Amino acid sequence: MPDRDNDPSRPDDAPDLLAALQSDAADEAPPVPASGADAARSDSSADPGAESPPDLTIGGYLWQHGRPAAFEGVDGQPYTVDVDVEPTGDPDRPYAAFLIFLRWAGAGGAVLEHVESGDVAYGKTEAEAREAALELTLYEAKAELDAAIRRRYT
Repeated sequence: MPDRDNDPSRPDDAPDLLAALQSDAADEAPPVPASGADAARSDSSADPGAESPPDLTIGGYLWQHGRPAAFEGVDGQPYTVDVDVEPTGDPDRPYAAFLIFLRWAGAGGAVLEHVESGDVAYGKTEAEAREAALELTLYEAKAELDAAIRRRYT
């Protein structure tokens, strides 16, 4: 492998592109929850006065990063998460929100399929149900994704 630092065709002040890309990717990468909602609860209980990162929830992540959170499912495939809402027909809980996980091709160029969670939040209005679902942590979303994948295979 050539020594890029001693390459005479490379300007002395050229940034190391690979290092810059890796740094940017690390800064923008979504957290990968390891063990579901229990990990989030155990982390937050370690320091009760600690404030949660603003991108720990589905909605916070979307707001802060301008894109949906991405996960690797238990099947090893890449997924992103979105929230959908449906009427329930129940006057006490007229709307239910659930998560939709889109499975992407390895290169991220196409959606191959999707899986859905069960109902994760309810509201008197569509907006109320959606907002409640957006407050789920990424750990809870990851647990819902893995459960949906497991249901697909059983």
